[in-house]
Amino acid sequence: MNKNLFLFCSILSLLFFSCKKQEDNLPRKATGKTNTISVIIDDQLWNGEIGESIRNKFASPVIGLPEEEPLFTINQYPVKLMEGFMTDSRTIIVVKKENKNQFEIRKNQYASPQNVFHISGKTNGDILEIIEKHSPQIIQIIKETEIAESQRINRQSLMNPIIIRNKFQISLEVPNGYSYALQKSKFIWLKKEIISGNTSLLIYEVPINSIKNSFNSITNIIRIRDSIGKLYISGTELDTPMITEEGYSPYLFKLKLNGKETYETKGTWELKNDFMSGSFVNYAIVDEEHNRILILEGFCYSPSKKERDLMHELESIIKSIVILK
Repeated sequence: MNKNLFLFCSILSLLFFSCKKQEDNLPRKATGKTNTISVIIDDQLWNGEIGESIRNKFASPVIGLPEEEPLFTINQYPVKLMEGFMTDSRTIIVVKKENKNQFEIRKNQYASPQNVFHISGKTNGDILEIIEKHSPQIIQIIKETEIAESQRINRQSLMNPIIIRNKFQISLEVPNGYSYALQKSKFIWLKKEIISGNTSLLIYEVPINSIKNSFNSITNIIRIRDSIGKLYISGTELDTPMITEEGYSPYLFKLKLNGKETYETKGTWELKNDFMSGSFVNYAIVDEEHNRILILEGFCYSPSKKERDLMHELESIIKSIVILK
């Protein structure tokens, strides 16, 4: 009996040690606020032309917002302080003057999920050249990582997807906090109240020839979204429908969403004959299988709070879409 007890305790200790070792080998969880990056660079370089280049690339104004906000919030630290909490950031850019010119991306170097971009150069000019060449790639990777992180957070508490699935044959990860503001046969308006206002998500569909094969896609997209505003979204007073702000032209991009040709439009909205306004992002998906243009739009009203991260949350929801067979 004592032998059996000794053997049992030995096996238990071995299992505990093995599990503890596996836990110790797991990477730390990356932390940090949305769209925030840590730049590890000595003050001398940061305060000169290299720092100015980094700020111009990574803190440039976000397009489509009513007020100027930076693409990313930048926290700068000298190289000698590259330890502790800053190495847990999801995005780190390390810039050094060394005897080699190099650009390297290291995934999950200190934590997970994490991207660490190493930039080194023999001269200031060499470093500036590397930043100029690789900044579009760096920005794209950061955006994708931030969207993925927001989607992971959203998945922790999702609203029931049945209504959206049945009405539009799509899967969409909408976090709890949103509720149905309005439902029609081919239209859903989801809304979330926040301290400073609200965020909204629209889902609707229009005939496939509404945008596709058009010589002026942006005009048709604006026409469609303004007609939806006239039908369903207005202020408390008469004749105050939501329209695309007339004083600024929206930005139009073409991309793939869920593998389908998509028109992405970013701009600002306003209530006609009223003072309310805010940002919107509109995705018009060419869904030939269902013979339609499927439109998902996020917009926010936040007069006393920055809108960048609110729009980022809406974008992360929309980009979770899967069109079902």
